[in-house]
Amino acid sequence: MASPEPPANPYLLLTPGPLTTTAGVKAVMMRDWCTWDEDYNRLVQAIRGELTALATAEPGYTTVLIQGSGTFGVEAAVTTAVPDTGKLLVLANGAYGRRIGQIAERSRIPFRVVDSGELCPPDPDETAAVLREDPSITHVAVVHCETTTGMLNPVAAIGRAVKSGGRCFIVDAMSSFGGIPLDAAAIGADYLISSANKCIQGVPGFAFVVARRQELEKTRGRARSLSLDLYDQWATMEAHQGKWRFTSPTHVVRAFFQALQELKAEGGIGARHARYRENHRLLADGMQALGFEPLLPAALRSPIITAFHRPADPAYDFRDFYDRLKTQGFVIYPGKVTERETFRIGTIGDVHPADIRRLLQAVADSMFWR
Repeated sequence: MASPEPPANPYLLLTPGPLTTTAGVKAVMMRDWCTWDEDYNRLVQAIRGELTALATAEPGYTTVLIQGSGTFGVEAAVTTAVPDTGKLLVLANGAYGRRIGQIAERSRIPFRVVDSGELCPPDPDETAAVLREDPSITHVAVVHCETTTGMLNPVAAIGRAVKSGGRCFIVDAMSSFGGIPLDAAAIGADYLISSANKCIQGVPGFAFVVARRQELEKTRGRARSLSLDLYDQWATMEAHQGKWRFTSPTHVVRAFFQALQELKAEGGIGARHARYRENHRLLADGMQALGFEPLLPAALRSPIITAFHRPADPAYDFRDFYDRLKTQGFVIYPGKVTERETFRIGTIGDVHPADIRRLLQAVADSMFWR
């Protein structure tokens, strides 16, 4: 019996991930794989090599894949990297930066959070000052694209402050890696973390950490978790040529390999970034023309996801607005800002300018409160 074709999407996911994937990515998941098979392990090794090359051309980096969502990858990196004698500085300006602090707290890692608020990026000068004042800090963590608001944080400037202070730098590049040009070595990142279901445009199931090998090799025996031991996962993949310690998400891995090939076919990260930027430009301009106010000024926005203030009209109801858009083929995201009520619209995934134009017409048709 012939394998069925993957069904058409009933709607576009205009979210920061999971996101709308191509038919090609969905189709390759129709086959089963054995985790012990050499063909599968070669696939894993190819993915590891391609991710490292996408992250930087600088030698001395390696990539580890780890089961679970992006937060699993962040937790694996943080709880493996920071020793018992260390201390973590978390630069937060949204829910995902604060989550790193929660990870540290649950893992009993000494930590300090410098929170710049959801409408301001972390300040590199303040970071440098904190590092001078507190020599016990050994590691610094920050989110590159804080999808709470859609803000793009200045990781290169922060990285200079961190490396000038002689500390280890952990960058959560969850929603930016693969969609925004970023060189791990150039920004001083010792750990760069992302997930299968973001800008590479795969499906959920694993996270990955691009790590400076010299730093990762120091972490043997440090991990506070068995399943999230980043060093042991890496050592196993190195020694056994792509084998995972525990059952891996085989279908997801195959889909991710396909997504990497589609990224190349599109023209690489630069071309994908250009598409995302055009999606964002059309969205921001079109929504403003319809009377929606972006939460952030243009200089702070990423092309990944954009937050908009709720309309002032008391008749507006997000759930009703959401449902009306969904019936027209679009799923958007609720807000995650605690200070102001917003909603968010993502512009990544298999989404193109023509889709954004259709969305804008659907938004105009769904403004029942006018």
